[in-house]
Amino acid sequence: MNIYVNEILEEVETGRFYRVLWIDDENKYSYLIDIDDQKAVPFLRSVKDIIEDILQDYLVKNKSHPFLNKNQTLLTEKERQLRDYAWDCIKSIVELEPDIYIPEKRGPLIQGVIDEKGITKRSIYKYLRKYWQRGKSMNALIPDYKNSGGKGKIKNTSDKKRGRPPKYANEASEINVDENIRKIFRVALEKYYLNTKRNNLSHAYKMMIREFFAADYYYEDGVKKVIIPDQSKIPTLRQFRYWYEKDYNIQDTLKARLGARIFEKDHRAVLGSSTIETFGPGSRFQIDATVADVYLASRYNPDWIIGRPVVYLVVDVFSRMITGLYVGLEGPSWLGAMMALVNTVSDKQLFCREYGIEITKDQWPCEYLPSVLLADRGEFEGYNVERLISAFNLHVENAAPYRPDWKGIVEKMFHTVQMKVKPFLPGYIDKDFRQRGSRDYRLDAKLTIEDFTKLIIKQVLYYNNHHYLQYYLRDTDLIKDDVPPIPIELWNWGIENRSGKLRYYSPDIVKLHLLPREKATVTFQGIKFKNMFYSCEKAIREMWFTYARQKGSWKIDVIYDPRNMSNIYILSEDGGIFETCYLLEHQKRYQNYTLEEIIHLQEYEKQLKKQNEHRQLQSEIDLIDETESIIKKVIKRTKQHQSSDISKSERVRGISIHRHNEKEIQRDQESFDFNKGKNEKPTEIIDWNDQEEKQSFNRKSIKELLSEKINDNN
Repeated sequence: MNIYVNEILEEVETGRFYRVLWIDDENKYSYLIDIDDQKAVPFLRSVKDIIEDILQDYLVKNKSHPFLNKNQTLLTEKERQLRDYAWDCIKSIVELEPDIYIPEKRGPLIQGVIDEKGITKRSIYKYLRKYWQRGKSMNALIPDYKNSGGKGKIKNTSDKKRGRPPKYANEASEINVDENIRKIFRVALEKYYLNTKRNNLSHAYKMMIREFFAADYYYEDGVKKVIIPDQSKIPTLRQFRYWYEKDYNIQDTLKARLGARIFEKDHRAVLGSSTIETFGPGSRFQIDATVADVYLASRYNPDWIIGRPVVYLVVDVFSRMITGLYVGLEGPSWLGAMMALVNTVSDKQLFCREYGIEITKDQWPCEYLPSVLLADRGEFEGYNVERLISAFNLHVENAAPYRPDWKGIVEKMFHTVQMKVKPFLPGYIDKDFRQRGSRDYRLDAKLTIEDFTKLIIKQVLYYNNHHYLQYYLRDTDLIKDDVPPIPIELWNWGIENRSGKLRYYSPDIVKLHLLPREKATVTFQGIKFKNMFYSCEKAIREMWFTYARQKGSWKIDVIYDPRNMSNIYILSEDGGIFETCYLLEHQKRYQNYTLEEIIHLQEYEKQLKKQNEHRQLQSEIDLIDETESIIKKVIKRTKQHQSSDISKSERVRGISIHRHNEKEIQRDQESFDFNKGKNEKPTEIIDWNDQEEKQSFNRKSIKELLSEKINDNN
């Protein structure tokens, strides 16, 4: 039993919730905070006592209560400014752990911020509490909508002089540098200093004054010259330098002035091997992708070859545990990397069960984010990285170009995993692939994405639990405790002795921030997305589809998991909690399939339709020709037999009579004849007159009978 940073602990008796803020490297002490108390401050508790309370059911781990940060893409500009301002105020002190949690050390740290930023102690505590209580991320500082307003706004510059007073009697006062002047500073720096021309800072300052602060011009000997304003109306070089140093760091400057390639080659930090940079599990994860050397077939139709899959792996540097994976046709790209990160925080028991593999919790106990993530440049640059930093306070490092050794651990994993399954894979690419006379291995494709994922999961389980790391350099503590260099053993030892770097986030929160987000259309047929139709309880309850039929369709924001399109999710209005949508019954052919497989099926059906268009066109033209031929023959026949002596009025008057006669004829033709087609003799017609002549009647008349009766009586 262990606890992790950012986990929520619920006190059973009181129902109060506490967040784990920090755990020391030896896993002995931790700081917690009440996440509902508006005046809460961090307090110290021993890890041992917390675990005992959990074992005795005084405390329980709660995975559903964490604060759901607003989605990064839904922030307004005002919310973004307020969040960034709050973060700028506290970012320099929140990372000073554990000093920021200790009351006697927290006071001086806060006073330093007050002196630097000029804000109140109350405001700093408000930002700190929101940051701690809501998950230790930048997005925790997004203002609550009902409370957003004037508080926290960056103050406008007043006429009152800021900064130091004039030092000399004849020295003019400096102007106040407001946001407009800072923008000019940034433009001038980008134009005249942060480039490969390598101008010095004073030259950039002079060019800025000449271009942006000219009071007037005059010509001398045909040369246009600039007149600059009084000293009190222009910024000084000292101010220019101050704001440059504040807005730009040394790394940005060197990259801009020397070029990224020279910086990475000659000026980057050299910190030694990957393992030396880590202290325990979660200190650093590495993520990378490779295109597997095997061709796959579609689950819809085994005759469809869908190409080679992309495999993403996330590896803990300290223990070499594979903590997350993704297999699909997406990538290498941000979408594929995102899916791997979602898997990293997922319950691996549930994940394996989706592929028919049953494991115990301790066979793959990885469902956490690290402190640092080392990734490739392409997938983790720009806006995508901001999502990770803002939502999870995750420090992302991009591997420099020409430095593949930075991700050597995860790249080694690909070789290890693939070599185990190579001899058994149909469709595996051999060395002679595409050489003249060699076999086309694409035709051997048999495995589907699901099959290949199942094989990779099996290899990962073997690797994590049994693979001996021959070249792993154990430190003195590992040697002392005789820990074998097997990933699961290193992970468990690290959790027990060097915990504190792993961070727990609910998979729902991770999905909310990392899963792709697009527009779906509400129609009277359902919620249409990627040519599939969904429904949900909210849509039925609020009668969306009825409204869509009456008033027309409209767009909504949804997030989705490309690995399984059985469900999509509707974001709430505040970008937090989401509603699950399910495929409609007649859309079940897409159930449990990946987006890539579905798109492949839809494209194939479009192609099939295209191929049949010409054949259908030919058939329709043939039908037109046959129809015209029949009509022409009928017209010709009618003209030949139609009488010209009958007037139009006579033809019209006879409609009812002709209709009756035609009906009788048609009835006679359509009547059922059960003997039709049978070989029988013709029916005889009996002539009754002839029969009477031939037949002799011997019966006595009544008169004769009476006479006989009288004679008998006598």
